[in-house]
Amino acid sequence: MSSTVQVTFDARDPRSLSMFWKEVLGYVHPGPPGVELPDGADPLAAWDEFLERAGVPHDQRNSASALEDPDGVGPRIFFQQVPEEKVAKNRVHLDVRTAPDLRDDARMAALEAECERLVALGATRLRRHEPEPPTSYGFIVMADPEGNEFCLD
Repeated sequence: MSSTVQVTFDARDPRSLSMFWKEVLGYVHPGPPGVELPDGADPLAAWDEFLERAGVPHDQRNSASALEDPDGVGPRIFFQQVPEEKVAKNRVHLDVRTAPDLRDDARMAALEAECERLVALGATRLRRHEPEPPTSYGFIVMADPEGNEFCLD
């Protein structure tokens, strides 16, 4: 029997970071446990109501957030609040596979377009690596709003 994987981010602001990654990946916020959300309902608003009803103190309501692949294929992404800032390079990072089937100028143009979109969402462009066939088709290194590195691939 195989296991599934959840990717967990330590975060200062789990809700905001999950909103960024939601836009990057096309994932969705799941609703609270036991709550059926009608079509078009805002899952984050449902979480606010759920936590209020549960009596969770305001200062603890942003302690975690999660995202799920709406197609059920990709891993669940979990964001947990930690008190410290990020201080070192990631030892593990995400590769956001934006243009896996493209090569050469078409690939780099697609990566540049996605990079521009993500910068507008709050990402930081760190560096571009040019194609070096046969071992690399080129990629762009970026950081999310809290400084976690990831690659556009």
